[in-house]
Amino acid sequence: MESYVPEELAGANEAAVPDEASTDSAAVSASDIDVEIPLLQVRGLSQRFGPGCAYCAEPTIRGEESNRCPRCGSIWACRSLSFELYPGEILGVVGESGSGKSTMVKCLYFDEQASAGSMTVSSYENGSVNLFTRSAQQKRYIRNHVMGMVYQNPYLGLRMNFSSSGNIAEKLIAADHFHVGRIRERAADLLGKVEIPLSRMDEPPRNFSGGMQQRVQISKALANNPPLLLLDEVTTGLDLSVQAKVLDLIRSIQRELNVAMIVVSHDLGVIRMLANRTMVLRQGLIVEQGLTDQILEDPQHPYTQLLVHSLL
Repeated sequence: MESYVPEELAGANEAAVPDEASTDSAAVSASDIDVEIPLLQVRGLSQRFGPGCAYCAEPTIRGEESNRCPRCGSIWACRSLSFELYPGEILGVVGESGSGKSTMVKCLYFDEQASAGSMTVSSYENGSVNLFTRSAQQKRYIRNHVMGMVYQNPYLGLRMNFSSSGNIAEKLIAADHFHVGRIRERAADLLGKVEIPLSRMDEPPRNFSGGMQQRVQISKALANNPPLLLLDEVTTGLDLSVQAKVLDLIRSIQRELNVAMIVVSHDLGVIRMLANRTMVLRQGLIVEQGLTDQILEDPQHPYTQLLVHSLL
């Protein structure tokens, strides 16, 4: 029986393309990388909003006092952030609103241009190039093959007028996969993994609940088997029961696919459930980082202690 093709794919080119197994050929899977070699290395990541001046030229000069320059009014949202992420690991990033955690993730996904710093990924050019300096075309390639992003607001990550399968197809087509039948099969497989009923795969996400929209976002982010997944406040605003389902889904995906993840949240409960290691941000600075259990059971920095005590 001939399968139904989403309307937005009706004109897609059905020329022969690499099979489904090749969707990860452009990026080495996490399981193929030596666990001792970081998948992601970030050094000195800084992001400034404003003109800047001589007084605030060095982003860390004012320490934890403030990330706002008293002379020119510029804001250093991220200040010389350096960290690593290993294959299959989940790194939690926690901090209050305005701490710089979402800005950091947007810089990593090229939604914003970093003011300074470097980022390398071992599955791209053997980790030998600073991805922040790549051309716009190369950055699109990296977004489509090496990384996946799940936004806090599903409207940023999904086309609400496309079907759910069409959203996944968009990601696959961006990575040069045009065979409609294989796209359809891949979409059905991914939506099944995130527990979206296949009877609704041709419905637009605007018809779905917030939790279902987040699950469609996750399936879209995983379309090309990226070794790295970025998740920005994915449970914020969801009911507790829906949050639990989304978190269980994230854990099962990580176990099954061995995807490395950066999970951004202001909720230490989410971080405790998901993260192997945790990084605490305040005023754009990393004030503490380490194993999640260690951070939660024996926080060293006064700000981390305040966050942990607020959880109790």
